Amino acid sequence: MKCQSTRFGTFEVKDETLLVFPSGILGFPDWTQYVMLDHDTDAPFKWLQCLEEPQLAFVILDPGYFKPDYEITIPTDALIEIQSKDDDDELSVVTILTIPSDDPTAVTANLRGPLIMNHRTRLCKQLVLSEDLPTRFPLFAPSAQNQAPATAA
Repeated sequence: MKCQSTRFGTFEVKDETLLVFPSGILGFPDWTQYVMLDHDTDAPFKWLQCLEEPQLAFVILDPGYFKPDYEITIPTDALIEIQSKDDDDELSVVTILTIPSDDPTAVTANLRGPLIMNHRTRLCKQLVLSEDLPTRFPLFAPSAQNQAPATAA
């Protein structure tokens, strides 16, 4: 299958790499087919490129890289949707990042709406957690440039 992307051009996608979100991603319910692409070989960031809309892509990241204590409970209906039958299914969780174009250091992660992926079925779902989790969790501490300058006594 061919994928056309405004960011990555046209490239081939193997069927076994296709990720399907049966109910879409919040705000984009009509687009259900995606592929995960490496940002570059050394970065933990990935791209989730939509196969049906060349302009639609999300930067995603495993929350374990920036919030090791992040834990979620996956509701039963979500497990049914991604056809997770048993404990042997390998599930992964990623978060969608927002990277402001005017200040890439102010990148945030949506901890309230993580994506879960079943590696066996390749079915995925975006959760909407009811817990008090932020939709804009900052990945980096404020830089020294944004802090008030120190004064000497």
